[in-house]
Amino acid sequence: MSAPGAPGPDLPGGAQAPGTREPVRFAYWVPNVSGGLVVSTLPQRTDHSPAYNVDTARAAEAAGFDYALTQVRYGASYGADEQHESTSFSLALLLATERLKVIAAVHPYFWQPTVLAKWAATAQELTGGRLALNVVSGWFKGEALSLGATWLEHGERYRQSEEFIDVLRGAWTTDGFTYRGDFFRTRDLTFRPQPEVLPEVFQGGNSTAARQMAGRASDWYFMNGSSYDGVAEQVAEVGGYAAAAGRRIRFGLNGFAVVRDTEEQARQVVEDIVSHADREKVEGFGEAVKQAGRSAPDGKGMWADSEFKDLVQYNDGFRTGLVGTPEQVARRVLAYRLIGVDLLLLGFLHVREEVQAFGERVVPLVRELEREVAGDVDAIGSLGLGEELASALGLLESPPVAAPS
Repeated sequence: MSAPGAPGPDLPGGAQAPGTREPVRFAYWVPNVSGGLVVSTLPQRTDHSPAYNVDTARAAEAAGFDYALTQVRYGASYGADEQHESTSFSLALLLATERLKVIAAVHPYFWQPTVLAKWAATAQELTGGRLALNVVSGWFKGEALSLGATWLEHGERYRQSEEFIDVLRGAWTTDGFTYRGDFFRTRDLTFRPQPEVLPEVFQGGNSTAARQMAGRASDWYFMNGSSYDGVAEQVAEVGGYAAAAGRRIRFGLNGFAVVRDTEEQARQVVEDIVSHADREKVEGFGEAVKQAGRSAPDGKGMWADSEFKDLVQYNDGFRTGLVGTPEQVARRVLAYRLIGVDLLLLGFLHVREEVQAFGERVVPLVRELEREVAGDVDAIGSLGLGEELASALGLLESPPVAAPS
């Protein structure tokens, strides 16, 4: 069975040394809810239907994407007027593809972890071990209450999520598994078959509680869209928590990619998306997520400092700056990789066609750049990125002092 959080050669904050870096991986947001991936009335050639999504998954697989992330939303809200449930939709995409891994988003307060563990073990048997899970501690209080769930305060939701992951892994790996937590309990549980490949566990969250939990429990930490400095700060802190626990965690970064023949064309697309934003829905979403962010004791919750433009793309994707020509975007992807990002989670305006175009026009350039820096002890300097990344590198070398767990 695969072991979560396996250690690896580290630089400060968990970034890998030159010559040991794995290629950056690519994922895309599955449009399994209506409205596309921006809250805008600008026409989008994107569809949330199963047929469109199966076609997109196959195209993504052929284009060199490694993962797809299926969104979790249960009720109509903030532009997602129709939605397909995450776990069942994920299984459909897995069964329609051969290599692509699909990350199903789940909320611990809607599931018994033992039941989900059994479903996931079966999904692994059906798909050759390609299922992953994104454990979402949650921000949407209204949705949780409307479905009859108990809503916990911020820190308690992350404690619940950590127990949830503990039970998943215990059920997958341990005969006679007994667990006594504050939120979940099992007694003498044995599953057959146990999965030969454990589903990778992803999580997001920006608060100190989320970061500490990621370091202790998760295989991957998702970051909202951010600058080089913002990413480096999180890589350093969360990587430090993981190292203290004797683990290595991997990092995923959200980004909205707009790749066009010229930088001017690409930037105009972003301007058009924002100028056609559905203001009422964006502001409603913004108030809900900022209220959730403010509930974190340290005020560092997700979206805590997001502006209107950032919220037009649900997860601050514009902030990552993947806007420009194929060469510009490839170079920026590599810069994030050198800081410590292992996976780019991408959104697109016209998902199916832009996934394919990204695979054809950007991924080969990224691979070429990766070959150029392989084994180079000064990869950043040789690419002329030293000045551009100077501040971020400083954060990796001298990470901020984190609160104790």
